[in-house]
Order: sequence, then C-alpha cells, then structure tokens
Amino acid sequence: MDPDIVLFAEVVRTASLSAAGRSLGISPAMVSKRIARLEARLGVQLLNRTTRRLDLTARGAAYHRDMVEILAAIRDAEARVSDRADTPAGPLRVSAPTSFGRLHIAPHLKPLLDAYPGIELDLDLSDGFSDVIGDRLDLAIRIAPAVPPSLTGHRLADSRRVLCAAPSYSAPRDAADLMEHRLLAAKGQMPWRLTGRDGDVTIDRPSYVATNSSEVVRELTLAGVGIALRSLWDVSADLSSGRLVRILPELAGSADVGIYAVHARGPVSSGTAVLLDYLRGLWSPTPPWES
Repeated sequence: MDPDIVLFAEVVRTASLSAAGRSLGISPAMVSKRIARLEARLGVQLLNRTTRRLDLTARGAAYHRDMVEILAAIRDAEARVSDRADTPAGPLRVSAPTSFGRLHIAPHLKPLLDAYPGIELDLDLSDGFSDVIGDRLDLAIRIAPAVPPSLTGHRLADSRRVLCAAPSYSAPRDAADLMEHRLLAAKGQMPWRLTGRDGDVTIDRPSYVATNSSEVVRELTLAGVGIALRSLWDVSADLSSGRLVRILPELAGSADVGIYAVHARGPVSSGTAVLLDYLRGLWSPTPPWES
C-alpha cells in the first residue's frame, strides 16, 4: 500500500496534520508535503486546510471511504497470514459501551488472555458509536436495534429494558401519569418507545437532569431522583437486591434492541474469531443478567 495513502487515512483519523505526524514519526511539514504530493498525483484536492481546522472535500470523503476499506482488507489479509501458527497473536482492537464494557467484558477477560498470551488487546470504552472501518477496529460491541449494512453483525444477546426507580420514589399510576414524573435519560436516549398489553407507548420529554453519561443516570435513579428506562444488564443486580424496583411492569422497552458484535465485512483474524466465540460463550444461550 502506498505510504501516502496510509498517511492520508491517519490525517483524517486524527483530524490533524501534526497528530498524524506524531503517530507516524514524521514532521508536520513532511505530512503536508506528502499530502500535497498525493493530491497532485490524483489531480484533486482531498483536504480543505485552514489555520484552525482541517476538513475533507467531497471528493476527499469519497476517496477516504474507499481507501479505509482497502486498508481494512489489507490488515485482515496480513492478520490471516500472521496467524499461520494457529495461535492467535498480535494487536486486537475492540470497542464497547462504557458501562457494558466495565460490567460484562473487563471482569471476564483474564481466562481469554491467559489462554492466548500473544494477543495484544486494546479495549476502548466509549458511549459513542466508534467508526469500525475508519478507526481500524477488529470488533465493536454495539447495543442497538440493528446493524448498518456496511458492517457484519452477530447478535450475541437481547438487551431487555425496564422502567425502574428507587423504592422511595412515588410510582406513577399508569402510562399517562408517567409523563408527569421526573424522568431520567442521557442525551440521545429519548424518546422512550415502550411496549405493553395495550400497544406501544412513546414517551418524549426532557430528562429531569441533563447529562451525557448513562452511568450518571443510573446513579441518579439509585438515589431516588426519578424514573429511568434501564437495560437489565445494567440494573438486574439492583433489582434483585431491592435497591431498585420495577415501575409499571406491564411496560418494557422495545424488544428489537440487541447486543451485537460488529466488524468490517469479510474474513476476520483468528484473534477476532476467538474473542467472538468467547463472548458468545459468556452470554449465550441465556446471559447472566436474565437469570
């Protein structure tokens, strides 16, 4: 692969000429020179550069999409060649939602890492959806209703969600009364789409406390501030202990939401396959939070 193309992909990933240079061990001036050389060879402008920001042009964005797919394919091919010894080894880049990764991935990694000491695991926890192709991830855990067609997805478990609150919180009488209560949700988690005996219900109103953290919502709920729609993988232990109680148990979150492992289309490295099988074993056929 042309090193200038690899550099271009790194510039887009870091959104900075200097950061890309640091990543690849070259000066910002050399980065600029090589990007200009790539643009001259292609006969198009790939980047709009100012003193304050760096943006892709329309043609640059299209070229970047094609190139990151090619780079991912090359990476996968190299991984398959390097795995000839049948023992997974080398870098394994994984992303997962913050709370889910902390509760259900990190505590269970030791047996996998003991079995395959050659794996160099890089686990990134973030509540935003990572760019699987652009960030060159081997595997990403996503909790969502579906997987985009540009990726391959494996549904590993359901993600049932329930309304809950602290026992001290005064519960609503019915779904209509729910709108008059303190509702808690992180940014992007509203509206709530609930299903029940009488059909679907949509709840859409601002969170009583604005936050970008799902973990903050959980702590506020435990403290008795209001009602939240939470995944069982997050609150099943609190429901069992009585720290939280179900609210309007006839209502629940949409059953479409699942826990997926996703990766770029095409074959995966043996390390990715091992991790995928390991996670299936942890959560199938019945995940621990459902028991």
